[in-house]
Amino acid sequence: MVEHEDRHWWFRGRRRIVLDELSRLPLPSGAGVLDAGCGSGRLLDELTRFGAVSGIELNEDSAALARGRGHEDVHAGAVEQLPWPDETFALVTCLDVIEHTPDDRVTLRELRRVLRPGGHLLVTVPAYQALWSRHDVTNGHYRRYDRRMLRAAAAEVGLTLERMTSFNSLLLAPAALVRLLQRARRDPAVAAQEEHASDIEMTPAWLSPALEMPLRLEAAWLRRGRTLPAGLSLLAVLRR
Repeated sequence: MVEHEDRHWWFRGRRRIVLDELSRLPLPSGAGVLDAGCGSGRLLDELTRFGAVSGIELNEDSAALARGRGHEDVHAGAVEQLPWPDETFALVTCLDVIEHTPDDRVTLRELRRVLRPGGHLLVTVPAYQALWSRHDVTNGHYRRYDRRMLRAAAAEVGLTLERMTSFNSLLLAPAALVRLLQRARRDPAVAAQEEHASDIEMTPAWLSPALEMPLRLEAAWLRRGRTLPAGLSLLAVLRR
């Protein structure tokens, strides 16, 4: 993931959509900003425009890379046990993380704890359990989401849903077809060899710019406050 996040179409497209969403929020000047599940800190570089950034990352090596980017307040640890006091942050981002945790209510409740009253939490998650594939297994996912699931999880921990939209919509149909074909054509021997394969590794570098273009178009649409009805991912803006 670290090797791909600067140039792979998926990471670049998701960052563009997320940053556009954050730009529309009424954030206070110099807001405290947490990226929960910050990886190597690539998004932290961008979040500095919104305030003083902090991060937490389960993988110690990735947390060290984030600190190496100059982000001092980065901890190695689980998002279910954050090291900050109650009501520390005006903004929390949590991108494609809660599906990795055994109990998403525990995770969301902890993210809510460190949010100030009126603060915002932006989460992204993979969509549609029907699209479950070896990519989900490789990346340690517990679930994929639909709107009802994400809305219910947020409401149960006391978070108010302000906005929800799908994204990565234009590639939904071809991606679904690929995954269905993979299921139909795989045999046990091939499955064992591909156990550690991820969809991220399927894209040759030369194809990434073309695959990023649909997400550019979607970002322009969403930037106007519009939504998309279906897609490979869901984005929700929640408020404490």
